[in-house]
Amino acid sequence: MAKTKTVYVCQNCGAKESKWVGKCSTCGEWNSFVEEVEVSTKGNRVASIVGASSSRPLKLSEVKANADERMDTGDGELNRVLGGGIVPGSMILLGGEPGIGKSTLVLQFALHNRCGKVLYVSGEESVSQIKMRAQRLGAENDDCLFLSGNSLETVLEHSRALEPKLLIIDSIQTLATESVDAIPGSLSQIRECTNVLLRYSKENTITTILIGHITKDGQLAGPKILEHMVDTVLQFEGDQQHMYRILRSMKNRFGSTSEIGIYEMLQSGLRQVANPSELLLSNHDQDLSGVAVSATMEGVRTILLEVQALVSTAAYGTPQRSATGFDTRRLNMLLAVLEKRVGFRLAAKDVFLNIAGGIRVSDPALDLGVVMAVLSSNIDAPIPTNTVFAGEVGLSGEIRAVSRIEQRILEAEKLGFQQIFVPAGNKKALTKVPAHIKVRFVSRVRDICRELFS
Repeated sequence: MAKTKTVYVCQNCGAKESKWVGKCSTCGEWNSFVEEVEVSTKGNRVASIVGASSSRPLKLSEVKANADERMDTGDGELNRVLGGGIVPGSMILLGGEPGIGKSTLVLQFALHNRCGKVLYVSGEESVSQIKMRAQRLGAENDDCLFLSGNSLETVLEHSRALEPKLLIIDSIQTLATESVDAIPGSLSQIRECTNVLLRYSKENTITTILIGHITKDGQLAGPKILEHMVDTVLQFEGDQQHMYRILRSMKNRFGSTSEIGIYEMLQSGLRQVANPSELLLSNHDQDLSGVAVSATMEGVRTILLEVQALVSTAAYGTPQRSATGFDTRRLNMLLAVLEKRVGFRLAAKDVFLNIAGGIRVSDPALDLGVVMAVLSSNIDAPIPTNTVFAGEVGLSGEIRAVSRIEQRILEAEKLGFQQIFVPAGNKKALTKVPAHIKVRFVSRVRDICRELFS
């Protein structure tokens, strides 16, 4: 006989309390407890849903290695992020802000896939609404079957009948199972549904892709254990006001987490961007002050970005400091270095910084490009358009060494730049200097200022 018990569960971290409390003692979140009913039954309800397991313990010598059996997704950027393709039987969690393009990315992949039969389950849209999006993408695939609903039991029933190679759930927050007496989207439902799908995926070697919502803090909604249960966690990010999107791997049991995929959002869907540097520097052909090109690393990919700065006299008593795509606190630190170590008076001036293309960058090597753009705008003198910067600026005004310096130099040479300023500390690590670009080794910001703005 089933036994029921009422508990209060924190929707932020999953902590349980026997009575409602205002503040969670585990994560410190306020007003996050929701009443849920736990049902405990004798026997294994999960086993009855998924099916009895027929597995047995094996020796490593008896296990067939399938490392080379990755499935080609038909998407070069997605293959790159996943480490060469999809591993059969893996579970992938894709998260991102509302409207960023998660469903578009997954639907586009499902319609162009080379993996075999696909079952696409949507709990947020009807089948006719999915068809409208598919027509906008301009693709059809008879191997891709669609189902609208939010019952886990129904999804597994159709999956056992169709035996797909790929199962897509859009989204895990809309799925619910009858074994848990709670509303869809609650922590208990998310945890139970993911657990059942994980076991079903592993026992039947079916790759499962889960789309997950995120909270206002940018974290994946649901218990943190959800990220530990899956094999791969992908984050789809970008500014909705710009056309570029970045797919990052936050966790990957079968590949590297340093790879990223870059897409361009168009009316007809997402387009793969093979060389983002050329697009981000498309307008860098005019002698304008406050503009500098910097070589930065996104994962293991080198990207040349255009850093734009505007320095003007403060119209109000307190100078403004604003940065788009760059950490504002680091900008304030760099401005203090220029004030103290280089001698530029910026304390009474407004400083606005923008990374062109709507891309957010955290690479310290962008510091030198930011400093040069600010100084160029301050004295209204343009930087030569054939120049690239890469270097981290320290508090003493020194330029510190950065990683992967050869890749940054080769990318600048490939795009036709004639000189690049790099830290002197990277000189020993540089084994080969390209013939078509001049590498300038510098150790202090003051030295570059004297050369470019004297």
